[in-house]
Amino acid sequence: MDAGDLRARVEAFIRSHELIQPGGAVTCLVSGGPDSTCLWHVLRELGYEVSALHVNHGLRGEESEEDARFCSEVLGAEVVTAPPAKTEAELRDLRYSYVTDRLRATGHTASDQVETILYRLVSSGRARGIKPHREDGVVRPLLPLWREETEAYCCAFGLAYRLDTSNPDTKRGVIRAEVLPLLRRLHPAADENLRALADERPRLPRSLERTLLELLASREGTKVRDLGGGLRAVREYDRVSLEHGPVRFGPWTIESDEPGLEVRTWHPGDRLAGRRKKVQDVFVDAKVPRRERETWPLVVRGEEVVCVPGIVEDPRVMVTPLNADQSRSAASGGGEGGRRPAGADAGEERE
Repeated sequence: MDAGDLRARVEAFIRSHELIQPGGAVTCLVSGGPDSTCLWHVLRELGYEVSALHVNHGLRGEESEEDARFCSEVLGAEVVTAPPAKTEAELRDLRYSYVTDRLRATGHTASDQVETILYRLVSSGRARGIKPHREDGVVRPLLPLWREETEAYCCAFGLAYRLDTSNPDTKRGVIRAEVLPLLRRLHPAADENLRALADERPRLPRSLERTLLELLASREGTKVRDLGGGLRAVREYDRVSLEHGPVRFGPWTIESDEPGLEVRTWHPGDRLAGRRKKVQDVFVDAKVPRRERETWPLVVRGEEVVCVPGIVEDPRVMVTPLNADQSRSAASGGGEGGRRPAGADAGEERE
């Protein structure tokens, strides 16, 4: 085991995923096992400002107390006692509920990644892996390492560690002790191949995939499928487009069954579709104040302006004032300057 190479792999992973600032402070969530002990030592050797926290769930009586003492005395960890929890998910959520004002790191390895992927495959049909960086600020710097490597690292540096005797009784323990050995008999690269699934781009939800595949099964005529959330998939012969419900923009609701329409704000040089007249001249004729023009919505196809709500109508576009008295003058403060499909709610950004 080359300790320098191991640390270099961890540092490269940290840098590539921007997990910790160079020389920055990080709190290791430690159990006393080889993975978190390796994490604590490696990050210190790499020059990070390392502290440690141990959450004592007290599930194994005296053994839990010994784990807490070890983490406190050997790793210098702050020890907190957690309230009771029933499931593994509840235990994890409790561990992550402490010191949320700090950057926290866990000792999850590539071995944990493989076990997680397998469990999620059989429980949900989706091969989602462990994220290097959780949304709540928990990072996983050891994901490029295998469990055998963290154990070898601890042995090489004479680092004592604790073993959790309850692991074989968990779902992860069953995968580790029974399922993975059978998969390795089928193929010696089973672990590496399973870990590779974590690097694949996320797929659409299965129900959505099925709906789209059904839509694409034939290229004859036109079919429409509701995808939920106001989104529809429309297939016309060999072309599929996505459409939303009505657009709310400023003081208007804009909707159309015509495919390919979008709603955006005015751009200099815009002209009405099929005509030579500039939209700027339309605004002048309609006495739209200059300050309102940049936020006025236009319905467009490509770069051609089909409709100017409240001024230029089009039979294919239905424009409804939210307030009958504001069909024109309240356009200011409408939408952002971006382009939106003629069916996306322009009144609200969604993440």
